[in-house]
Amino acid sequence: MLESLINPKKAEKRPWEMFLIGLFYGSISMLLAYFVFAKDVVNSQYIGWIVVMFCVIFSMPFIYYTIRLEERKDEEIDSEWRLLREHGKALLAFLWLFVGFVVAFSFWHMALPDGENLLRAQISTFCQINQPDNYQSCLKQYNVGETNKIVGNFSSSERLFSIFSNNVYVLIFALLFSIIMGAGAIFVLAWNASVIAAAIGIFASSNIMNMPLGLARYMIHGLPEIAAYFIGALAGGILSVAIIRHEYRNGKFWGIVQDSLNLIVVALIILFISALIEVFITPKLF
Repeated sequence: MLESLINPKKAEKRPWEMFLIGLFYGSISMLLAYFVFAKDVVNSQYIGWIVVMFCVIFSMPFIYYTIRLEERKDEEIDSEWRLLREHGKALLAFLWLFVGFVVAFSFWHMALPDGENLLRAQISTFCQINQPDNYQSCLKQYNVGETNKIVGNFSSSERLFSIFSNNVYVLIFALLFSIIMGAGAIFVLAWNASVIAAAIGIFASSNIMNMPLGLARYMIHGLPEIAAYFIGALAGGILSVAIIRHEYRNGKFWGIVQDSLNLIVVALIILFISALIEVFITPKLF
């Protein structure tokens, strides 16, 4: 039933509706994890992964059929610029879906009693990225309300290299996941949405009233960063579908490969820009 809520063609015409879908999927994932698994002694240790798993299951049909639609466009459209513009429609739908995830995860993370435990693994990831030299201290400070002030002991150039290299690492995983299984990159993207939601909760000191400021804090650089991941996932997914359909036997396949490479280059450029924003602009605003 859930996979029938929206289809790719409709999403490309009204991409903002994917925000509502992401909000719904993210909320259902958090609530199912909280009411079904959070009280279980064993499953509660992996609750953050369970949230992501539910989100991936709900989103998989839409992602898969969107990638198939984009691969068909590669066959029908010869102009590179027009093709990139067409892919942009899918990218916009994906971004709205992602923002819906982030808002839902952030809200329930702060609204539910003991909701911070739902994203325990994601909080650990946040601490590992932001203060690797003082990881345990970061975890202990989570409930103090001062965690939002944690920054790494790096110079700006070192932070830029660290953030950009980490983002490229995630892009590679999104690309590989989508090549191996067309819609597989949704796991990487749902995980990143949950990590950002955990970071928003920390920045907002688990106060819902501070949630808009937290969203602004992380969306400034987070949106272009996630856009790059989606572009990489789209590139891998298009290539994956072409291979499955044995299109490497004809000349169109190399056009699809070229389109995928173009998308990867665009993704790398956007990732570098997002890293610059995160290091030099976001800290000055917040």
